Amino acid sequence: MATLAGPAVQDPDFQVPARAETFFAKMAIAMAVVVVAGFSFQLAMGRSSFGSPLRVHVHAVLFMGWVAIFVTQSQLATRGPLALHRKLGWIAAGWMVLMLAAAMTVIVAMARNGTVPFFFTPQHFLLADPLTLVGFMGLTGSAIAMRKRTDWHARLHVCGMAMLTGPAFGRLLPMPLLVPWAFEAAGVGASLFVFAGMIRDKRRSGAVHPAWWIGLATLIGMLVLARVLSVTPVGEAIYQATVAGYPGEAVPGLAYAAPPTAPLITGR
Repeated sequence: MATLAGPAVQDPDFQVPARAETFFAKMAIAMAVVVVAGFSFQLAMGRSSFGSPLRVHVHAVLFMGWVAIFVTQSQLATRGPLALHRKLGWIAAGWMVLMLAAAMTVIVAMARNGTVPFFFTPQHFLLADPLTLVGFMGLTGSAIAMRKRTDWHARLHVCGMAMLTGPAFGRLLPMPLLVPWAFEAAGVGASLFVFAGMIRDKRRSGAVHPAWWIGLATLIGMLVLARVLSVTPVGEAIYQATVAGYPGEAVPGLAYAAPPTAPLITGR
């Protein structure tokens, strides 16, 4: 989300005119709506709680903070001032590091405590969630690196943010009914934003910008890698090393837990 001063370089077939392009700003708002809707729905259903541990609150503040930054940056890129867009972009780059640390703390704690949602196997969850973050950071980092190529910059940022909407879709979809492909189903929801960008490009210029293909390949690649790695000896070794000495050690890594008799409080 950082943009350097100086003339922008872009493919003339996929221009993102400064202060004129509203598509990406609208996409940012749509993604924010999905995220807020997903987590609000779980709160309303009693499946999440403000009584969660501190690590969950830190995670929530950082990730919701990212959503706010993303929407703000898209508005600044469209309406200005661009100087503020550039400054906030560098703050956002550092913010991602905090997000990764907070997310890993929560993910590892859930595996160790044996509180992984019952529609995931613990071993798959422990690998899939971090790989989603790797995809997000890779796409977003690439967007920052290509900040002078505004056509790439905008699209890669949307793809990166799309990776983060998977958990929100997972809170809106009937995940227990989608086992064993619940995680992938949430990924399909996230991919809708990428497909929307592809369709828009195709209608506007007659071709799809390669950034969308990279984003889609990253999303699919992380889903496939997590699924395959989780059933290998490497995946088992990672899981066992993570839960050793904790209650989660007694939980089979590749088995689905029985549905809870009370509402599942996520993030424990």
